[in-house]
Amino acid sequence: MADVHANGIRFNAQILEPQEHTADAPTVVFVHGLISDNLSSFYYTLAGPAVVNGARVILYDLRGHGRSHRPETGYTADDGVNDLCALLDALGVDEPVHLVANSYGGIVAARMAVTEPDRVAGLTLIEASCAGTSAAAWIEDMANTLSVTALRLEYDGARNQYDKAGQRRMARLIAHADGLLNRTTLVDDVASERPLRPAELAAIRCPVLGVYGERSELVGAAAELARHVPDCTVEILPGLAHTVLREATEILRDILLTWLAEQRTRARERRVPAAPLTKEGP
Repeated sequence: MADVHANGIRFNAQILEPQEHTADAPTVVFVHGLISDNLSSFYYTLAGPAVVNGARVILYDLRGHGRSHRPETGYTADDGVNDLCALLDALGVDEPVHLVANSYGGIVAARMAVTEPDRVAGLTLIEASCAGTSAAAWIEDMANTLSVTALRLEYDGARNQYDKAGQRRMARLIAHADGLLNRTTLVDDVASERPLRPAELAAIRCPVLGVYGERSELVGAAAELARHVPDCTVEILPGLAHTVLREATEILRDILLTWLAEQRTRARERRVPAAPLTKEGP
C-alpha cells in the first residue's frame, strides 16, 4: 500500500505489476462502491487474476473510504472524476486506462468516460445505473437509505455496544460509516447527483461492458446501455440480484478477463497498418 497525494487529498493506493511487461499491456483501474466498500473488494476477486493475465492494475480507496483521507466535502461523481484524474497524474499514468467499477463507483467511472474520453480506453460497469429515469430512481433510493442509516448511527449507540462486546472490528466499521455519513457532505452530494443523459451515453467512444444480475433492481440499466452506447456488451447473470461481485466472482472474473483480452486484440489490430495495394502487370 502507498499514500498518494492528489487533488489535495491523501489516497491509499496500490499498483500491481504483471510478471512480464509488454508494450500493449492494459492498465486497469478498479473503482469501488460506497460506505462499507474499499479497494479490498477487488483485490482477490478481480485484480489478482487481471495481473496474472498481463494487466497492470491500480487499486485505490475513494476519498473518505478505506485508508484514504476523509475531507468534509467533495463526494459528487465529478469530484470522483477529478480525484481519479489527479491520482493517475500523480502516478505518472498518461495512457488511457480501463475502468472497472462496481455499484456507485460505476457512476464515477461512466462520468469519466463522458467528460475525460481521452483517458478511458474501456469501461466495465458491474451493477451500476448511470443514465435516465432508472438511474435517477436508484440515486434517490441510495440517498434515502443513506439518510436513514446516518440517523441510526447517530442515535442508536451501536458502536459502543460492539466495543463493550469486544467486537472491535465491527465497532471500527461502524465508526467509519458514521464518520462518512454524519461528518461529511456525502449524503447531500449523492442526493444531488445528476444521471447521465441518453445523449451522453451515446457519445461514449470507448467499448463498454455491463454485467448485471437477472433479479437486480438495476437490470433495466443493461437495456439502457445496450440501447444508447455504440460499442456495448451486456451480460445478464441468472438468479442474481445486486450481489454480482460477491456471489458470482468466478463467472464475473471470466467475463472480464475475456473482454479485456478482446479489447487488447482489437487494439493490436488497429495498430497494424493495412497492406499497400499493388498494381498487377498487364
